[in-house]
Amino acid sequence: MAKAKVRDIGYDVKPPEGVCKDEKCPFHGKLPIRGKILKGTVVSDRMQGTVVVRIDYLHYIPKYERYEKRKSRIPAHNPECINAKKGDVVRIAECRPLSKTKAFVVIEKV
Repeated sequence: MAKAKVRDIGYDVKPPEGVCKDEKCPFHGKLPIRGKILKGTVVSDRMQGTVVVRIDYLHYIPKYERYEKRKSRIPAHNPECINAKKGDVVRIAECRPLSKTKAFVVIEKV
């Protein structure tokens, strides 16, 4: 079986093992990525081609000189070659807007 040609996306991530014909895949399609790279947990994979990633972070409260836990839920495109499932820890990268709510794409499972 011939190895599929994989694009270099400009970030230090391992290319996926799978192959896809998705135009919105940064490795096998033509989607450029730029901006932020975030790491989080997939909390929902029920949408077709989309996962919801939960990002946990700490926010500093100056008045009390303490931190509080916060979270964000970010919808991200899930290419067929990566195919992240609920519970996976993934790295997502910012890209151009893919739909009304999606502006991130999954680039690897951690």
